[in-house]
Amino acid sequence: MFDIKKITMIYDMEKSEKIYALGGFDLMLPDKGLVGIIGPSGSGKSTLMYCLSTLKNPTDGQIIYNGIEFGALKNSQRENLRRNEFGFVFQRHFLVPYMSAVDNVALAAVSRSKTTMDRAKSLLLSFGIGEKEFKKRPSKLSGGQRQRTAIARAMINEPKVLFADEPTAALDHENAFSVMEILKDYSKENLVLVITHDHSILKNADSVIEMWDGNISAIKGGEKV
Repeated sequence: MFDIKKITMIYDMEKSEKIYALGGFDLMLPDKGLVGIIGPSGSGKSTLMYCLSTLKNPTDGQIIYNGIEFGALKNSQRENLRRNEFGFVFQRHFLVPYMSAVDNVALAAVSRSKTTMDRAKSLLLSFGIGEKEFKKRPSKLSGGQRQRTAIARAMINEPKVLFADEPTAALDHENAFSVMEILKDYSKENLVLVITHDHSILKNADSVIEMWDGNISAIKGGEKV
């Protein structure tokens, strides 16, 4: 699905000491499966995710997704790709504060219908958020409930690629493993990329990419190109 060639991201280009967030590596990612990306802060994990999701442009190199080269896309085409094929979970939940939990989930749907609301409710229930929480605003939900609502929102359109940046950071271990079981199940037919510092939540990952100083230091369960 993803064919990444010599991807480089350089910050502070105008300065004599440039910062290489991504050092120019090759990588291939599959059509489906749970892939973990792990490494210390500053290793390039989030930068890689932003480039793969078209939220950032690499300084150099190519990203090819299902035969589409990102560098050739117009901004409107990138937006359509994100809307129709990608789902996002960030470290912060970014829920709309004046909307209910179920409306926050349905908000991300490409089209709104009764079926959409039913799916939003079903997703919330699958994440352990009961009907009594459906109408609650984010301020009335616990931190874990807010994060699980954000994950449900990311899955509303059944994206082919789900990008998850520290999706369990706000959860205790019991809830974290529960969320990872759902993401693992979703990855049977789709690609799920999980960025995390926590090795334990990746125990059922199909492959784990370890990053260090903007490069891939190891891949377990997959192959480095």
